[in-house]
Amino acid sequence: MEVRRQIAEFLGTLIWVYTLIVIAWVIFSFVFAMGLRVPYSRPLNAVLDFLRDVVEPYLRLFRRLPLRIGPLDLTPIVAILALRIVGGIVVGLIDPDS
Repeated sequence: MEVRRQIAEFLGTLIWVYTLIVIAWVIFSFVFAMGLRVPYSRPLNAVLDFLRDVVEPYLRLFRRLPLRIGPLDLTPIVAILALRIVGGIVVGLIDPDS
């Protein structure tokens, strides 16, 4: 049972970290949409490329749905909710005691 608990904790932590990555991408996207342009920085570009490469494939699943209300895009909110709900169900199935 200890192995199942460790797997469930790892998966829960992974879901939490991915949620934070999605939120970071949303914040960066919002800041850049408001017109902020940062000077070229190799480390910053590496971070932004990482965030985009990790988040965009998941968000693309939800972009097919009509989740835009004018200029407001609700895709990240729905994606995070789906991730947290489905992730919580899976973690609960792996370790019902968690």
